[in-house]
Amino acid sequence: MLRLPGFKSQSITDYTGTTPVFDIRTHLNGPLISEGMIYGPTGKVISRFVADMHGSWSGATGLLQEKFVYASGLRQDREWRLTESNDGSIVADADDLVGKGYGRAEGCAFQMKYKIRLPEDAGGHVLSVVDWMYLVENGTILNRSQMRKFGVKVAELVATMRPAQSDQIAA
Repeated sequence: MLRLPGFKSQSITDYTGTTPVFDIRTHLNGPLISEGMIYGPTGKVISRFVADMHGSWSGATGLLQEKFVYASGLRQDREWRLTESNDGSIVADADDLVGKGYGRAEGCAFQMKYKIRLPEDAGGHVLSVVDWMYLVENGTILNRSQMRKFGVKVAELVATMRPAQSDQIAA
């Protein structure tokens, strides 16, 4: 089967049977801390951030609250509303999404696709995003996301997410 090179070459089924198993209700639950950076289209780092996150679940419905602090001093609050379907797939919603996001975990990986509208001060563009998250043995999640406009990569995000200790959470 012909596969595209690079980021697009992955399929969620490539991770079937891998461990540790990524369970979104377990691994995106409770207090989390994230550190990351965003690369622009030339590969240069254009932004760095830390974020306090908190995931909570009631049955198949989850809420992931994110509080970002960027190196520039900009602060941003986001909230993901997640619903796990009977087949294990995830439907995601957030205020800055255009439509819904759709994701699925398989083995150690989770993939989600969605369209996001950037804030007006960032141009208000709508970007197509593919998130890949990988659970590693110590419970850390490695996140790699690509953002595209008209099929052209315009940004890439690389971040970690890990359970936070009470002394790591900002007030």
